[in-house]
Amino acid sequence: MLSSLSWLCWLFPTSVLAQQLGSGLHGLGIGAIGLDWSSISSYLGSPLASPWFATANIAAGYFLIIYVVTPFMYWSNVYKAKTFPIFSDGLFTSDGRKYNISAIIDPNFHIDFIAYEHEGPLYLSTFFSMTYAFSFACLSATVVHVFLFHGRDLWQLSKSSFQEKKMDIHTKLMRKYKQVPEWWFLSILLVNIAATVFICEYYKLQLQLPWWGVLLACGLAFFFTLPVGVITATTNQTPGLNVITEYIIGYLYPGYPVANMCFKVYGFISMKQGLTFLKDLKLGHYMKIPPRAMFMAQVVGTLISALVHLGTAWWLMDTVPNICDRDLLPPGSPWTCPGDHVFYDASVIWGLIGPQRIFGNLGHYSALNWSFLFGAIAPVIVWIAHKCFPNQQWIRLITVPVLLAGTINMPPATSVNYNSWIIIAFLSGFVAYRYYQKLWSRHNYVLSGALDAGLAFMGVLLYLCLGMEHIRLDWWGSDADRCPLAKCPTAEGVVVKGCPVF
Repeated sequence: MLSSLSWLCWLFPTSVLAQQLGSGLHGLGIGAIGLDWSSISSYLGSPLASPWFATANIAAGYFLIIYVVTPFMYWSNVYKAKTFPIFSDGLFTSDGRKYNISAIIDPNFHIDFIAYEHEGPLYLSTFFSMTYAFSFACLSATVVHVFLFHGRDLWQLSKSSFQEKKMDIHTKLMRKYKQVPEWWFLSILLVNIAATVFICEYYKLQLQLPWWGVLLACGLAFFFTLPVGVITATTNQTPGLNVITEYIIGYLYPGYPVANMCFKVYGFISMKQGLTFLKDLKLGHYMKIPPRAMFMAQVVGTLISALVHLGTAWWLMDTVPNICDRDLLPPGSPWTCPGDHVFYDASVIWGLIGPQRIFGNLGHYSALNWSFLFGAIAPVIVWIAHKCFPNQQWIRLITVPVLLAGTINMPPATSVNYNSWIIIAFLSGFVAYRYYQKLWSRHNYVLSGALDAGLAFMGVLLYLCLGMEHIRLDWWGSDADRCPLAKCPTAEGVVVKGCPVF
């Protein structure tokens, strides 16, 4: 229960509306908070590490989608919204049933169009569809924002990088170490691209992704690393390429869900991991760690991490019955895999069925493509306002990509995760500004690291002491939300087990 204190549901235990509004896990989460650090920091990172203006942008974007756009769309019944839960990562038919994916897929993991026509078009919950609209807008907003607000600086820095320039104190001190030769990085890059192309061609029936898809994904990652990196460096928030990569390969290569996910990983995750490595290098630069030591730590750490993750996933799938299958897992099971469910849903939406049949001319969500235009226009409006009122410095702090990407982790993140994160972030910022600015700035990151480390330590300790012995406490406080009716549809005549029929 510490993960989601949804007090509104306690007051109205039989009201669908109240639980839709108050559920922190399956609704809009009005007033819902979490006291567990894992629920606070698991998706957005530590709330103590982001600058205040970035937190304000995230809060504004979250408020806009969760308390303005989603309620308006749902209670206006746009896209048959009331037929489905208001907040869900599920896939549905037009009459509110769970979409039967196995009925439309053949043994080779391709779509069976005859079966698809019989099953009918796929529908998403209101919130799920709106997150895609915001993701579309975020992508175009990122490129336009960086061009308008940072274009001149990037051009000057790009020119100066090829010229001799005055070095700062950090660069001077780092010059005494042996630098990492450029060919080390290039060798790793070329070897990995070649190995990826070879594996995708050799296992083409399983991975489905052709060689040109690998190269296109690498090109997208290369192109977007700079604009996304600028946003990350200035706000500590990283807009994602997950949706645009799925969109592009979904149009170019429809009907291949595994290929779609491989393309997404090579296009999005490679860029995201590259920015993570840049963060490490920047930290090492300021801490005067030898560059070659950092290089080896990153390479060895990556290899160990990949092997450990693969081994752990393999072991879990072999030892946990029905892992990630919510219909077959016992009540209260922790193996529900929220992140993997969203990943799987994306493979169906963008890969198996394809964007043309959902967001294109053959789909009923085609109007959401206007979000690309809105996302491109919004930074222009902010830039013009900043030029017209240069003395109003707060206008420049409006970062449209961060505002739109504020809910990029929802789902699987829920409203209680964002509520708690925003509250802690604003409280820490207020305390720092109002009372203990110098003391807080000195110990803020240490406190954040201590909370993260304590969470990891307790997770391991609880597993070794209780999990391995299969000891579980079942009591009234084990229910994380107590809002069973939040997942109910409200359209007339829709029958769902455990829900009233309107």
